[in-house]
Amino acid sequence: MPRFQDPTDCTACSRLAEHLSNIRQRDPDWHALPVPAFGSLDAELLVVGLGPGEKGANRTGRPFTGDVAGELLYPALNRFGFASSPEPLGSDNWANPAMQLSNCRITNAVRCLPPANKPTTAEIRQCNAHLKAELAAMPKLKVIVVLGAIAHQALLWTYGLKAKDLPFGHHVTHKLPDGRTLVTSYHCSGYNWRTGRLTRESFEAVFAGVQAQLA
Repeated sequence: MPRFQDPTDCTACSRLAEHLSNIRQRDPDWHALPVPAFGSLDAELLVVGLGPGEKGANRTGRPFTGDVAGELLYPALNRFGFASSPEPLGSDNWANPAMQLSNCRITNAVRCLPPANKPTTAEIRQCNAHLKAELAAMPKLKVIVVLGAIAHQALLWTYGLKAKDLPFGHHVTHKLPDGRTLVTSYHCSGYNWRTGRLTRESFEAVFAGVQAQLA
């Protein structure tokens, strides 16, 4: 089984590296670097998001921590036994030091915050090698939950598949070539939550299904 090291010092995408450098100058206490995954490589569940939010993971250094998306994700993970707490933030408004994941790992298709939260296709492809290496280093991985269409596309690229092969939708399940299960979900973004495209109930149903698969 190959080893995986989070690309915490990667500067391969010059646009993203410059953007993060500017943020570090503006807010020296922010993480503003490639965000490492959270959770063990021995987990059976991998959750794949798009990328760090500016005031979320880009600030705190932990995926889905400090933004609205985490306010949906971590309570769902906690409810179904994958996280020790529903609260991603501690009392100091930084990453909750008591938070632990159980049989779950959270990563992103793009490790760096892009300007306007919009990575280019070239940047997503550049970062795809890290995701592919991460998948290869997870010997017990059984279920992959992708959040949003871009994360879905990035995951398919790691397998050499196209979106038409395994279509995206909310709470849709596919079998991947290596036998792992892919579950697709709308992203737990503030926009999707506010517009009603995604509800807490419909989002938590995804993880209820994952819990049943792994039981």
